[in-house]
Amino acid sequence: MNRIKPDVDVVMDILKAVIKEQPDSSFVQSLLKQYQERGGLSKKQLQGLLAKAAKIKSIPTHKLATLEAIILKKPNRYKSVLPDATPLYEKDETIGKMIKTILAKYPEHKRVLYFQSKYENNEVLSAAELTELQKFNRVLP
Repeated sequence: MNRIKPDVDVVMDILKAVIKEQPDSSFVQSLLKQYQERGGLSKKQLQGLLAKAAKIKSIPTHKLATLEAIILKKPNRYKSVLPDATPLYEKDETIGKMIKTILAKYPEHKRVLYFQSKYENNEVLSAAELTELQKFNRVLP
């Protein structure tokens, strides 16, 4: 982060002032540790710090205003909406019936067993495989 005046650190000043007023606050202590290790805090963490710091009267208002400006400068992160729960592939019942009728007559037909495994695994049968399956169904006596 490129700062205009690197010796001025408003976030660190506010963190130290809050810890001075509330030394037993584990939230602020963890924020201080994260700020020292990573060099920054997330937008939500800064909002929590602002909420704590706003209750303390000894912190100057210009530092709180600077913290608010830092928070407003950070981008908002939104979670996308979940897609509809409709399945990607819907089984075609006519294909399932054709497979059942062929396997009722010839239970060990390898090619139709392969089609059945694809059908049960929700895989799409190609056009050539569909014509082959229809041909097997027509050949049945």
